[in-house]
Amino acid sequence: MGLQIERIPTFGDNYTYLVICNETQEAAIVDAPEVDPVVTRVEATGADIKLILSTHHHPDHTMANPQLAERYDAPVYGHTTDAGRSPAQTLGIDEGDEIRIGNQRGRVLFIPSHTSGHVAYVFDEAKAVFTGDMLFAGGCGRIFEGDAQMMYEALCVKLAALPNDYLVYCGHEYTEGNLRFALTIEPENPDLKERYDRVREIRANPAADWHDATPAEMTIPSSIADEKATNPFMRSGSAQELGRIRTLKDSF
Repeated sequence: MGLQIERIPTFGDNYTYLVICNETQEAAIVDAPEVDPVVTRVEATGADIKLILSTHHHPDHTMANPQLAERYDAPVYGHTTDAGRSPAQTLGIDEGDEIRIGNQRGRVLFIPSHTSGHVAYVFDEAKAVFTGDMLFAGGCGRIFEGDAQMMYEALCVKLAALPNDYLVYCGHEYTEGNLRFALTIEPENPDLKERYDRVREIRANPAADWHDATPAEMTIPSSIADEKATNPFMRSGSAQELGRIRTLKDSF
C-alpha cells in the first residue's frame, strides 16, 4: 500500500522525485531538470510513468520535461498560470485539484511567492508533501514573484496546517546552510541546535559524485514537525517578521 518515493539527486543540488504507487507501479516524476538520472532510476525500479509534475516553472525544475514527456508519452502538470512558461506543460492545475498516481490520490495546494504559479502536491494517505522551492528543510525560497504576505500564507497557514508527521520532500539540498542561518535568528533554540549538529554529521562525508549519492548523506525528507520546531520562516509570527528574516537570508 501507499507510495514508494525515490529521491534522485540532479543538477548539482536539486532533488527530483520518482513517486510510485506500490500496488500498480504507476508513477509520476516530480521536478526534473535532467533526463539521464531519472531514466536510470525509472529503469531500475520498473516504474510505469503516467505523469510529470512540476511545482513551478524554473528551469532547474522543468528542463527535462519535454524529453521525459516524449519518452514516456506522459502529460505534464503545472499551475494554470505557468502555461507557456513551464516547458511542455499540457495540463493546468490549481488549488484543490486532484492528482492520481495509480491508486494514490494527491491534492494541489497553491503556494505562490517564490513564483506566482508555485504549487505543492500533498498525498494524505502517504503522509507526504512535495514543496519545490517554497518550503526547504530549515528554510524557504527567495521571493521572486510575490510578497511576504503571500509567503506567510503559504508557509505559516497552508503548509503549517498539515499534520506534524507528514514528510517534506523539497527541491534542494540546502539544509546545512539553512540551519546555519537559522541559528543566527534563534541561537538559543535547543531543537535547532540539535538538528544542525545532526545534519552536519550526515553531511560530513558526502559522496564525491552527486549522482552516486547515497541515502545516508541526504537530509531530505524532513517533517512538518521538524520545520515547525526549527525553521525560522515557519515560526514567524507575522508576514512582516517573515519578510524581515527573508531579507536577512538574501544577504547571508
